[in-house]
Amino acid sequence: MRSFFADLHIHIGRTSRNQAVKITASDNLTLVSILDYAKQEKGLDVVGIIDCHSPGVLEDIQFAIQQGKLEEHKDGGLVTSDSLLLIMGAEVEIYDEFSSGPIHILCFFPYVDKMAKFSKWLQKRVTNIHLSSQRAYASGKELQEIVKELDGLFIPAHIFTPFKSLFGKGVHKSLTEVLDPEKIDAVELGLSSNTEMAYQIEEIRKYPFLTNSDAHSLQKMGREYQKLQMEELSYKELVLAIKGLEGRFIEANYGLDPRIGKYHQTVCANCFQQVTSIEEPCPYCGHKRIVKGVKERIEELRSTEKVNEIRKPPYFHQVPLENLPGIGPKLLKKLISAFGNEMNVLHFATEEDLRKVAGEKVTTFILAARYGTLTLETGGGGRYGKVTET
Repeated sequence: MRSFFADLHIHIGRTSRNQAVKITASDNLTLVSILDYAKQEKGLDVVGIIDCHSPGVLEDIQFAIQQGKLEEHKDGGLVTSDSLLLIMGAEVEIYDEFSSGPIHILCFFPYVDKMAKFSKWLQKRVTNIHLSSQRAYASGKELQEIVKELDGLFIPAHIFTPFKSLFGKGVHKSLTEVLDPEKIDAVELGLSSNTEMAYQIEEIRKYPFLTNSDAHSLQKMGREYQKLQMEELSYKELVLAIKGLEGRFIEANYGLDPRIGKYHQTVCANCFQQVTSIEEPCPYCGHKRIVKGVKERIEELRSTEKVNEIRKPPYFHQVPLENLPGIGPKLLKKLISAFGNEMNVLHFATEEDLRKVAGEKVTTFILAARYGTLTLETGGGGRYGKVTET
């Protein structure tokens, strides 16, 4: 057994034929660039690309297999020559009579043929199969059925964010209103929450908690991820690790401190001042649009009994190097050149070696990020918080 770093929520901006996939994602997010950047710059071992339902992306995958750049593992997943595991997935939006608002779901599949079958199923139920996160004209339970028929993983995405999530809109008090609880494999927490916050809700405690980047650019990959204990790189091993079976398990979750998530606290969408009520106009500027924060939403949903012990892997608050004061593009490049990749800088580089490359001040920030002791300004209303220098 050994440890592997996994980020399972990465978008594709364009195909190799320059076809748009995720409209809001960077054009630089292509299949090839993701695979290269994830391994060489970020130091990830597993990436979940969640736009593989798009025919253009499937075409790029099949071409990479023909070229020998990807090889399908007998136990599922695609492995590169430099030992990076690609897990094929799709982010699907459901909005049926039960959901009362759009909800994003991550669906992962072990083999190219199963991903292609899902794409054909989805094509009959979306407006544009080529684009990411399309609304499927099917119920949540219908989506669960097809995912399970194809040996897939079914994971509600960023479950607390105010928009396009299971709990975020403020309508649902239980996931059973929308989904079959027995056909959920895990839940993704999102950037504005952590394990301690999510664990307050009793009905989701039984599911594995995942932390992923939802990357819309290369640089945002790996801003949230998990460390997995697995035997080797394959889809089967990933499933065992997520479910905690046969000695495989989630060793730890790493994510942004929820305070710098862009929806952490309730704020006015105009002036971004923190407010206490979503029913009344902003007391600071009079604007009527108030965005409820994840913190407040979880407080509404929390179970009444007191929790004395959180039975989950440890959750470590971490901040990507690019968000730390004093680290610009040149120093970031220098750090990665010196230590191999970002994971090595964040996890393994010694204080002495960091000082030699980055200097005293920046090293202090890197170590504070590693140990969760940074000073932060809280985010909300669609605006990220940030690391402050005092």
